[in-house]
Amino acid sequence: MGDIRLRDLPSFLRTTDSNDVFFKYVSEPAEIAPKASAIVIHIFDALEQQVLDAFSLMFPRVYAIGPLQLLLNHSHNDHDPMKSIEYNLLKEETECLHWVNSKPPNSVVYVNFGSLIVMTPQQLAEFGWGLANSKHPFLWIIRPDLVVGELAILPPEIIVETKERGLIAGWCPQEEVLNHPSIGGFLTHCGWNSTVESLTAGVPMLCCPFFSDQQTNCKYTCDDWGIGMEIDNNVKREEVEKIRELLEGEKGEKMKKRVMEWKKLAEEATAPHGSSSINLNNLVNQVLLSKGYMHV
Repeated sequence: MGDIRLRDLPSFLRTTDSNDVFFKYVSEPAEIAPKASAIVIHIFDALEQQVLDAFSLMFPRVYAIGPLQLLLNHSHNDHDPMKSIEYNLLKEETECLHWVNSKPPNSVVYVNFGSLIVMTPQQLAEFGWGLANSKHPFLWIIRPDLVVGELAILPPEIIVETKERGLIAGWCPQEEVLNHPSIGGFLTHCGWNSTVESLTAGVPMLCCPFFSDQQTNCKYTCDDWGIGMEIDNNVKREEVEKIRELLEGEKGEKMKKRVMEWKKLAEEATAPHGSSSINLNNLVNQVLLSKGYMHV
């Protein structure tokens, strides 16, 4: 991992407590990894070639088979049961898609901090005022448990200020939203699934990492891949207002061009003869079938 800083490492690696829950959670699989029949990673070769090259020296069989949804999209049979695979932890609200349909192309900011992030009422309000001050329409996913110890309720002044151009939902079909032509940017916590889905959809990101691997994902998104801008999770509304730069500015235009290049590479990787498709076939034939883990 080139040019990595201490602040870019996952939070569970920066702990000074050997009994830290997250540290213990990742330590066990790291210790047994050399004994594994294979290591499967949700990326594609071009995205992190340097890391994959290093892994191949440490482990005998490493398979990069992402983005998974693009692989599923290449299923030849529309009735294939694989087509119905979903991996949401919460019930989706699809009504928001009708609202997004009414907005111009590349005009809407999509905001979602995932299924695990929690924040203070002050952070919620700063995000809200930043969105309000940006003057851009936004779709904001606010889980009922997003705020620590209480219901996630925005100050009424923010609701009044944004009632004509903001929509709040409890959850949504994220991939459908990100692939909608009206979405111009993604304010995200930089969870890995969200990062990959945004890249795959060709949507640049405003990154606000909180914990776990999110700092590392943010570093790659902003510095290595050139498709995001970072803000601190000790959030200030002025930082959130960078949404304007993301959707209107020269830097945002460059990020949009770059993310479309990555989108094309992801599509090439998951095409029938692309690297991820080949890796998936090799995983099945070299590991799963040879070990008797599956039958055809």
